[in-house]
Amino acid sequence: MSELYLVRHAQASFGEENYDRLSALGHQQSRWLGEYFKFRGIEFDQVICGDMVRHHETAEGIAQGMGLSSNRVATHPQWNEFDFERLVEVYLSNRPGEAPPDEAPRSAWFQVLRKALLAWSEDRLEGELKETWNGFEQRVEQAVSLATSRSERASKVLVISSGGPISMAIRQILQAPAPTMIRMNLQTRNSSFSHLFFNGRSIELSGFNHVPHLDHPDRGDAVTYY
Repeated sequence: MSELYLVRHAQASFGEENYDRLSALGHQQSRWLGEYFKFRGIEFDQVICGDMVRHHETAEGIAQGMGLSSNRVATHPQWNEFDFERLVEVYLSNRPGEAPPDEAPRSAWFQVLRKALLAWSEDRLEGELKETWNGFEQRVEQAVSLATSRSERASKVLVISSGGPISMAIRQILQAPAPTMIRMNLQTRNSSFSHLFFNGRSIELSGFNHVPHLDHPDRGDAVTYY
């Protein structure tokens, strides 16, 4: 069977004007992941990214860690993250009293995002959105289909995306309810990978949210979620 590795991008620049780029730690996380793949002798026949900066910077770091000049990357925008900032904005526009204060910890914003995602999945968000929940489901289903279409021979496919599409893909594969995607999305760690087997008939989840490259006494502070 062929193998599919779904990698969430490394740590982005949360709280800065431009979130869509890796932090210094994010660059290091991606290089460590590449070093892990090299150590395990894992080579990829195909590399796919969404077209966000943080996806491609993660791919570049993985290539550096593997000792490659660059990965041959195919860009599939179907793997792009949903617009979580707009979801939160619309959710709070109808519930201003739920907005965390400026000094609130990041965890408070994660709670708001959780509620916004649930409302989105139940079509309860009142406001203009770039994408419906059903539209998001359909594009992720298409993304998985494209990534696994070369199943006529054993191969390894690396996809670098974001927590939302990865969680949605796994939810669809498991045929689980919408809240499953929301729970997985909020616990997916930066630069983690989920592992799946596939062929022309089926796709099966083998493991979720692994960070073996961060499992080191000196890297305890390198496990992040944003």
